[in-house]
Amino acid sequence: MGVGLYTHCFLPTSSTIPLRSNSFLFNPFTKSLQTHLPKKPANFSIAQASKCSGVEEMETHQGNSMSLIVDPHKIDPQLLQKMEYDALVWSSLHGLLVGDRNSQISGTVPGVGMVHAPFSLLPMPFPESHWKQACQIAPIFNELVDRVSLDGKFLQDSLSRTKKVDAFTYRLLGIHSKMLDAKKIEEIRLGLHRSDYMLDEQTKLLLQIELNTISSSSFALGCLVSELHRSLLHQYKQYLALNPERIPQNNAFTQFAEALSKAWSEYNNPRAVVMVVVQTEERNMYDQHWLCTTLKERYPFETYQVTSIKKTLAEIDALGELLPDGTLVVDGEVVAVVYFRAGYGPRDYPSESEWRARLLMEQSSAIKCPSIAYHLAGTKKIQQELAKPNVLERFLENKDDIVNIRKCFAGLWSLEDSNIVNDAIEKPGLYVMKPQREGGGNNIYGDDVRETLLRIEKEGSEENAAYILMQRIFPALFPAILVRQGISQKHHVVSELGINAAYLRNKTKVIINEECGYLMRTKVSSSDEGGVIAGTGVLDSIYLV
Repeated sequence: MGVGLYTHCFLPTSSTIPLRSNSFLFNPFTKSLQTHLPKKPANFSIAQASKCSGVEEMETHQGNSMSLIVDPHKIDPQLLQKMEYDALVWSSLHGLLVGDRNSQISGTVPGVGMVHAPFSLLPMPFPESHWKQACQIAPIFNELVDRVSLDGKFLQDSLSRTKKVDAFTYRLLGIHSKMLDAKKIEEIRLGLHRSDYMLDEQTKLLLQIELNTISSSSFALGCLVSELHRSLLHQYKQYLALNPERIPQNNAFTQFAEALSKAWSEYNNPRAVVMVVVQTEERNMYDQHWLCTTLKERYPFETYQVTSIKKTLAEIDALGELLPDGTLVVDGEVVAVVYFRAGYGPRDYPSESEWRARLLMEQSSAIKCPSIAYHLAGTKKIQQELAKPNVLERFLENKDDIVNIRKCFAGLWSLEDSNIVNDAIEKPGLYVMKPQREGGGNNIYGDDVRETLLRIEKEGSEENAAYILMQRIFPALFPAILVRQGISQKHHVVSELGINAAYLRNKTKVIINEECGYLMRTKVSSSDEGGVIAGTGVLDSIYLV
């Protein structure tokens, strides 16, 4: 799923500092790798840096403690240019890359039209207590998703009104209903999830935005940004006075690869493959390649390696077949694990071919990541239903777990609640309207909330079932330097923390249930949406304070 960023604050941006693109040119005659980067800045002395590095005391709260961090907007331009140059070189050499939107084939042919992934030059301060809170509840959310997925009636009932006005949800529920009628049981269940949060500035509460159960992406690139920031803080420690060890270790893609390998092992067919379901064009392909390469190189089993193949939904429909025993075979390969990096939104199903492929996979004995039930458990409507009084108690027994989960719930309401709808019409800036969609760019903000609600009321339709209302979260704003396409810009920004988690179960045995690193995304405060690949957000890391 695209790495969209939900938020809402508004501040003017500042100046732009141009740098040329860091695209590669390989000369076959000299066999030398040259980077098209700006001329390397002249040496910058420590004496100079100590006078103008921008180190100053800024308020960062953990209890009553204060920490020294850097205001990047006050870093001396000469030092800033050197840091940007080194960051671009590091990104190029370490695979922090995406396809360049200016190259027509950058989303289909690897190694062509590459550009660095957009990133923040320095990590974002984040309270250590809230970081620990988010990590500690990740396994509880894993268990919650698994238990919700097993309650077919709850899923069907909760989404019954939504499916009447949302064709995509209708089709997903239709597949789920067929699996229920066939009494199809997923004995081996794999979830690679990400729970997204913002830290509300007024209440100081860590509030959940959403729980992603399908196609959580950019975790490999997120790990690389953490390493980039750690490298910069170490290289410029005499200038910035920041401790690289305050950036948490981020091993998301190796932990996700391990979860996939263990699921493959549970399938118990050493010649079977992991099939990655991909979109026809994918500028974020290198994030996927990092995972597949790690899967192959780091998790061999005896004489076998975990082999992965990539197929679109249309290719699966054309090349896939279901054997009498339920085995899924695609292009001659037995599939042990189906890992979705597509299929999360209507645009991935332009014809009946794609829907046939989704049904074929669900009918098979392959391990689905996610299954149709896990997919539905991550919808916005289910998130809203779980926030109702006494609903968590239907799925969780431990009272402390229930308290800890409920503590991070923002306000969530159905549009059947007339009091909340009237309040949202009167004060639309305090709410967000969310449809049953993943991938960013779908939410409704500000005056558009009022206009949409009034239109639905006037038409008297059941379209209100397609949305939920959510409390709008207002996080703190911070100064930052954002780098995209080799150009750095000074902005005031807000950030969203995603905690990755893996869950693997075989019947009654829980094999994996753990937090798996994080994805920090930062966006300009004046933008509602913040998709990294879409072009409005950047990748970031956190600096614990």
